[in-house]
Amino acid sequence: MFHSLRFRLLVVLILVVIAAVGGIALVSTQITTRTVQGYEDRRGMMRDRRFGGFLTTYYTQYRDWSGVQSELERIKEITGERVVLANPRGQIVADSEGELIGQPVRPEWGPPAALIVHNGMPVGALYVGVPGGGPGIKEFLTSLNRTLLLVAVAAGLGAVLLILGLSRRILAPVEALTEAARRMEAGDLSQRVEVTSKDEIGELARAFNSMADGLNRLEELRRNMVSDVAHELRTPLANIRGYLEAVQDGVLQPDSQVIASLYEEAMHLNRLVDDLQELSLAEAGKLRLQRQPVALADVVHKAIAAIRARAQAEGVELQIDVPEDLPLADIDPQRIGQVLRNLLDNALRHTPSGGEITIAAHADDQRVTVSVRDTGSGIAPEDLPYIFERFYRADKSRSRATGGAGLGLAIARQLVEAHGGRIDVQSEVGHGTQFTFTLPVAAAPSGG
Repeated sequence: MFHSLRFRLLVVLILVVIAAVGGIALVSTQITTRTVQGYEDRRGMMRDRRFGGFLTTYYTQYRDWSGVQSELERIKEITGERVVLANPRGQIVADSEGELIGQPVRPEWGPPAALIVHNGMPVGALYVGVPGGGPGIKEFLTSLNRTLLLVAVAAGLGAVLLILGLSRRILAPVEALTEAARRMEAGDLSQRVEVTSKDEIGELARAFNSMADGLNRLEELRRNMVSDVAHELRTPLANIRGYLEAVQDGVLQPDSQVIASLYEEAMHLNRLVDDLQELSLAEAGKLRLQRQPVALADVVHKAIAAIRARAQAEGVELQIDVPEDLPLADIDPQRIGQVLRNLLDNALRHTPSGGEITIAAHADDQRVTVSVRDTGSGIAPEDLPYIFERFYRADKSRSRATGGAGLGLAIARQLVEAHGGRIDVQSEVGHGTQFTFTLPVAAAPSGG
């Protein structure tokens, strides 16, 4: 609990609220106290001067304090202040409340608010706001500060409650993500989380769901790959076993025809294993490339020559639109030749008699773009996203003999990407398919 994100977030936010609210309350009380006290001091000085002037005038007129009690009572009625007047001996001669007449001045009252002077001699001392005269400025400030403190405490509690609600709202999706991740770790790849917002937490939830979809897809591909590899190996092995059992039982004679059939099946197994090894090396980034500046037209002509006889036999016309003045490409010619042969083999397999296959190329300052376009049956839109995956066949009815192992396009993509290029496909059912890939241009030699 003490190490959880929720607990630490709550502690930090509560401390921030306490510091903020406490600081505001402290500063507010100090400023209020200074402001009110300063105002009261200025008002008191003016008031004391007026009271002192009034009493000085009174004494000058009457020469004693007889009858001054009624004046102090009138002052009390007008100002609400308790006023006490004492003679020079410290004996109270008048009290606006009428309670302390004849008593001595109390030491806790402090110095008088004003001294009454006549002909240079003190004749009285004025005390204003003495204790017992009703609520004073100190009581007012104490009440005000107590109110400010209560408001600060209420605001702090409200902020803490708001933090509790917000932390629950913020961390609930994180806890759901954590639980889903634990279940995925246990093998349940069907876990998804609900996206409830468009903020960073919502983006995290969407990213988690995308990751889960990807993992689920990879797991499905892994299972399919194991099944496909087993299927691709089973067929030639079954053929080899059948021939050998027939020879062993005397049904067939081990003549040149049987040996040729066995050799063909063994070579198919060998090609399949080589393709799988090459694909795994390319995906792991361990495929060695012998890169050099190469004229792409030469590579294209060699790839065309490899399938020309087969294309003529199937009645498919081959077209080349590759300028001879293309800049040199920085490639491994053997690997790019393999890419072209794989694409041409795929195009020839899906192009009927009377169709056409065209290889075209053009270049800019940094890239050479090569396309292989056919006029074949095309690829359905739902199959296009998976066309470069291993063992994937858009036409599920094709056999190994007519459709290959489903590794050619996967290998082509890996080889192009190993060169730093990119391969894409565009297709329309009934109108043909075009594969396009890019290759880097070789750097121009520097002058000596």
